[in-house]
Amino acid sequence: MSQNPLQQYFRQPKIYVKLPSQGMYSKPGAISGDINGLPVYGMTGMDEIIMKTPDSLLSGESIAQVIKSCCPGILNPWELTVLDTDMLFSAIRIATYGNLMTVTHTCFKCKTENEYDLDLNRVVEYFSSCKYDNNIALENMMIKTQPLTYKQSTMFSLKNFSLQQRLSQAEKLENKDEQQKIVNELFKELATLQNELYFLSIESVEVGNTVVDQEEFIKEWLENCDKSVFDAIKKQIDKNRDTWTTPPFPVKCTACDTSVNLRVDLDQSNFFV
Repeated sequence: MSQNPLQQYFRQPKIYVKLPSQGMYSKPGAISGDINGLPVYGMTGMDEIIMKTPDSLLSGESIAQVIKSCCPGILNPWELTVLDTDMLFSAIRIATYGNLMTVTHTCFKCKTENEYDLDLNRVVEYFSSCKYDNNIALENMMIKTQPLTYKQSTMFSLKNFSLQQRLSQAEKLENKDEQQKIVNELFKELATLQNELYFLSIESVEVGNTVVDQEEFIKEWLENCDKSVFDAIKKQIDKNRDTWTTPPFPVKCTACDTSVNLRVDLDQSNFFV
């Protein structure tokens, strides 16, 4: 096949990024190339159309397609970890629209609406320096955790969204007995969903010289362990989630000088608009 004469006008990488996870937790075959310098391209016109498709956006399919389009080194976005996705969202946004993102915020004190230009390079730098703590040391065991993949995270978000919608509908029922019955069932489903999240976040459990990494054994143990162990796992997962949250941007109200910390909303439904 002859070379396309328009190839010289193809888009070029705008920035290069280092994956925060160093590829440690991504599935085999998910990443290709140098994880310390992955090229990131700006979105195409087709990518922008995909990002405006509500159903695909909710399911995560549009995000996966755009990551694959803008980051050719990411062969399977679904198997990336959530440690990498937020930074990649920021990098793609920078490559497409530039590093500044304009946000509006209403001062809680004087109610003045302020407009700020936030530098997303700070988000990329922050995630590049984050460390994932995967060890929980208890008295007689060592628990190793692992971050969720983008696919798992999307699945939990969809299930949680569905349960919250059903809960909202149940609260509108006039029959209080029926309402309470449905609400109780929904809370049981929410608890089961939370347990599943914790189960998928555990890579292995080491007791003495024995390392257990079989999923069925870990799941059975998690369902029957002491509350203190469960609380330690929850504390560690919450700690990592807080660490891997976008950093705050300190800003001041132009009218009254009130200081506040703003966080960039990485919700994909508006982040790329």
